[in-house]
Amino acid sequence: MTDSQLIREIKDGNVELYNELMRRYERKILAFIFHMLKSAQMESLAEDLCNETFYKAYRSLHSFREVEATFSTWLYTIARNTVLSELRKHKNIKVSLEQSGYVPQTAAEALPEQTVLRNEKVTMVRDAINNLPEKQRSALILREYDQLDYQEIANILGQTVSSVKSLLFRARASVKLQLEPYFLEPLFEEYEGMNRR
Repeated sequence: MTDSQLIREIKDGNVELYNELMRRYERKILAFIFHMLKSAQMESLAEDLCNETFYKAYRSLHSFREVEATFSTWLYTIARNTVLSELRKHKNIKVSLEQSGYVPQTAAEALPEQTVLRNEKVTMVRDAINNLPEKQRSALILREYDQLDYQEIANILGQTVSSVKSLLFRARASVKLQLEPYFLEPLFEEYEGMNRR
């Protein structure tokens, strides 16, 4: 059954089907909320805000109109607004990307030094993303982590598609600029070493 069919059934009184909608989106919404809460050190609220998001969506489902957005886009918008509202209650705290606990898989024969270096690079990328302004950060998370298309991101952020592309361009450029000193140093050292031979 598609999201649209489920929503029609729920609106017609078959409310137990809302659990199926939750099952489809709960992990993605929870991960997105966790991403936004990490640098504010408020990750412990992720599950509560995820539940609040689904509660708000359920209460407003009668007003959801598919011609304006897909259900997932609408749900991400509710999640984002819920998190931003919570963060406003805790002034002077930045919204950020989470450290998901993701550790890149390495080959069994990889040296411990390589594993440490990879983990350091992952941490540097996350830190660089955490330093982005909120809209750039949200756009980048939605595009790179959640794999949403430009139109969906535009709907969630209340922007035009061209604005989203601009946000993503600036976000990527900023991340690249922040990381250049770390990733260019080994290249220079390697180049200098080649010249000495």
